Amino acid sequence: MGDRMRHRGPDGEGSHLDGPCGIAVRCLSSMDMPGQRQPQPLSNADGTLSLVCNGEIFNLHELRSALQELGCDCATASDGEVLLSLYEADGDDFVRRLNGTFAFALWDARRRRLLIGRDRLGVKPLYVLQDWQRLAFASEAKALLVLPGVAAELDRTVVADYLHLGYVAAPACFFKGMRKLPPATLLAVEDGRIREWRYWRLPAHPVPGLSETEWVERIRTCLADAVRRQAVSDAPVGVFLSGGVASSGLAGLMASHSGQTISSYTVGCGSGEGPAASHSLGHARRVAERFSTRHREILLRPDVVALLPKLLWHLDEPLSGTDFIAAFMISDCARQDVKVALSGIGGNALFGGYRRCLSGYYLGRYGRLPEWLRRCAHFVARRLPTSHQPGPLDTLRLAAESFAALDKTADERYRSALQVLDRQAVAALLLEPSIAASDPLTRAFAVAGREDELNRMLAVDVETLLPDHLLLLADKMSMAVSLECRLPLLDHQLVELAATLPASIKVRNGRPRRVLEASLAGLLPAGRLDQRSAATAFPEGAWLREPLAPLPGRLLATEVVNARGLFRPSAIADLVAAHEAKQAGVTDLLVALINLEIWSRVFLDRRDPTDVADELKAYVAPTASA
Repeated sequence: MGDRMRHRGPDGEGSHLDGPCGIAVRCLSSMDMPGQRQPQPLSNADGTLSLVCNGEIFNLHELRSALQELGCDCATASDGEVLLSLYEADGDDFVRRLNGTFAFALWDARRRRLLIGRDRLGVKPLYVLQDWQRLAFASEAKALLVLPGVAAELDRTVVADYLHLGYVAAPACFFKGMRKLPPATLLAVEDGRIREWRYWRLPAHPVPGLSETEWVERIRTCLADAVRRQAVSDAPVGVFLSGGVASSGLAGLMASHSGQTISSYTVGCGSGEGPAASHSLGHARRVAERFSTRHREILLRPDVVALLPKLLWHLDEPLSGTDFIAAFMISDCARQDVKVALSGIGGNALFGGYRRCLSGYYLGRYGRLPEWLRRCAHFVARRLPTSHQPGPLDTLRLAAESFAALDKTADERYRSALQVLDRQAVAALLLEPSIAASDPLTRAFAVAGREDELNRMLAVDVETLLPDHLLLLADKMSMAVSLECRLPLLDHQLVELAATLPASIKVRNGRPRRVLEASLAGLLPAGRLDQRSAATAFPEGAWLREPLAPLPGRLLATEVVNARGLFRPSAIADLVAAHEAKQAGVTDLLVALINLEIWSRVFLDRRDPTDVADELKAYVAPTASA
């Protein structure tokens, strides 16, 4: 199992066997302090506790100091030693004192008890398999597939959720017999019984009474503290620089705290010339120049399609879209220089940076329009072509979509903004249609408990989109190249602070992330920065119509669809025909289906990713040569 995940930790390995329990680890060293690091698995003084841990504890020094004041002897600089001492002092509640990203397994030999768990936001993954004779767990599902008697088999019940949302939320998993341990969750096995519980949730209500100036100062302080903690490493540290507010702020804070030149990395698409490339890369160049970073740009071209089998193998589960390609390419580039890179993931969710966060702003203005103009808005919303490029058309479409959604509830608007395909349309694609009474979003809405729409979105994001899409691809794509990706904006203290921030402070007068920009005032370049990362603007539709045109017809051919037995062949054929006719609104679904088919060839058909990649290249070779 450890060997299957060597890419997650090429710097070391270890295992511990004790009766019914076996644990193993692959180690990635980002803190190189000779003589002060203990190899994992870690044990306490009398050998009754053993621990393996993936990730970093960022308040390590504070915890060690607190333990030493209590008389504990912490001889090494190891995260694991601190965890074991905390467990001895506080029991299972030790996780509440941790500031970090982690997945761990702790074996208590005295109690013959196993404890496993994940960090609050779910940055580090943990898959679980349970059958009649064992409970097994791993950071990646593929490690569980090497167990005797375990085969890669699709859980067909998750396909509908995947086509609806573009990902599958915990505890569901693509592999039959497996599940994902949810974020902020502990699982204990003792005396033949399994107990599972949640140890953290977002604060439920905004904090009233603070002025905007006070909120800005709190956010500035909390963010600076998070960057200080997470930029600590004896190995070089870089930053993923999209040109947006969040990543630009990280670069500025890193530069202000470091006496060394920072390496920064940006990903875009195309040739690197022309308006499109200028938009996706120009903002990042300005920021890199301001902070004198050692800057590198990575350009994505259609030939990256050959990477899909390899990347889907690393992901363990298909995701819709192509953002994971960008995440891999930028991680691969960064790993040539650094072992650790900081990313601005989380800024949009925390501070209202997504397009959907402006729906309330547009709806507030909708009521002021005369009836005839409202009807025009509905008409325009149905006919505007999809635009992922910032500009007047994108803004007009967002406004029109918001106006047309007036008759929907806030929860329905959220679902419409995120879905790949609505649930009824998904059912029409499936050979065995079924619409469950509850899906991940429904469950997340039930526990969100927020009074205002914007903070309710944040609560649902934290339960679903963040851990099972954005963080999954960030972890798997960085770990694919043995790079540690750290996320200061998801420091749980900052997340809790953002959750108590009133919506009126986060977004005002149609300006998203206004409070985050204010907290970084004086640090960022003058002028408005890019509102979204370049990774969201890749022209999948154009690529699939021109250089990659044969892919949909070959990967979703009638004989292929029939062999999989998941979808109605006529419905898939109609979708491919609609794409070839350049009809708007089908690209996202088409890409989701293509990713699912490639994933199936790698895992279900048990084919080598290189073999599948050669097949994809052969599909498009005639077009490329022409």
